[in-house]
Amino acid sequence: MASLVKPCFQPCSQQSLPLPAPVQHQHQQPSCSARCGGFRVFDTDWKRLKQEHQRPSRLATANRHWSVASLQKTGSAGNVAAVTANVDQETRRISHLFEGLRKEGKVALIPYLTAGDPNLETTAKAIRLLDRLGCSIIELGIPYSDPLADGPVIQAAATRALGGGTNLESVLDLMREVVPQIKAPIVLFIYYNQLLKRGAEKFVLEALEAGASGIVVPDLPLEETAKLRRLTGAVGLELVLLTTPTTPKERMHAITEVSQGFVYLVSLTGVTGARANIESRVEDLLKTIKEVTDKPVCVGFGISNGQQARQIAEWGADGVIIGSAVVKLLGESGTPEQGLQAVEEFIVDVQNCIAQRKR
Repeated sequence: MASLVKPCFQPCSQQSLPLPAPVQHQHQQPSCSARCGGFRVFDTDWKRLKQEHQRPSRLATANRHWSVASLQKTGSAGNVAAVTANVDQETRRISHLFEGLRKEGKVALIPYLTAGDPNLETTAKAIRLLDRLGCSIIELGIPYSDPLADGPVIQAAATRALGGGTNLESVLDLMREVVPQIKAPIVLFIYYNQLLKRGAEKFVLEALEAGASGIVVPDLPLEETAKLRRLTGAVGLELVLLTTPTTPKERMHAITEVSQGFVYLVSLTGVTGARANIESRVEDLLKTIKEVTDKPVCVGFGISNGQQARQIAEWGADGVIIGSAVVKLLGESGTPEQGLQAVEEFIVDVQNCIAQRKR
């Protein structure tokens, strides 16, 4: 199977360690003056591909920058030639990020945005703002007409975004523009019907090419995740799985075993949305999960202010996810500029509260 990229084997200063065969280090054509790219041809043999990409030394020791050359579907099903996004996987991978946060004794703050609300230009500005403020990860929701896990605030935001013409293609274009400008990894929040319509293999490669570091599919049950986990694992994306207050302990254990990046703990029974109080059972849920896994556990759904975020952090969460409160400020302010200002003030307050937590 021939590569779509003509190789150039001139010495490259950006590759500190050699890559084992069959992955060859190549330069982007026509010039080697751009950031170098490690190009890899993907075919339909995902089992072999997964084994190759999961060699510990591949991502752990290869300090390389990956850049986009092409992403093309051919006539035969799955004969996909793809190269990875303009992302330094050594610093962007979510698991690696949490290792660093734990060493520093920090808790991740993960805000959620609905892409395209109030418009894509404002979404791009909000992503840059959240990154500048030091948010650990940014969760970016792809608007959907039937968001089963979302409450009225995010449903309304999705409706506005869809009404403005936002779709998966425009969100991926937005990421291609913004990701090279930020440090925080982006986790895409997408419903399974959207992913299925696109095609799982195609979506995974496009998300990677656009610069995503992880994916959350809230309506995909554990039993149906195997194929998607194989695809994401093969290319270095991380598929984050959710567990809820009603998840039996055995099933919770199974979810934590295969969740990638971190475990997403839903703090309440119901849909997303700000709540006046955090349920006290979240503390017990965190303890239960941490009895069966050493993976990071991040708590989301219902967290609406800094004091609640501080409480979650004091209970032992590795990260705090805030969605509806941020979406409401950004999408329902008088102007986009006022929304951005309100989001900045809110995030700074939450960060200060988390920093003041009892340890």
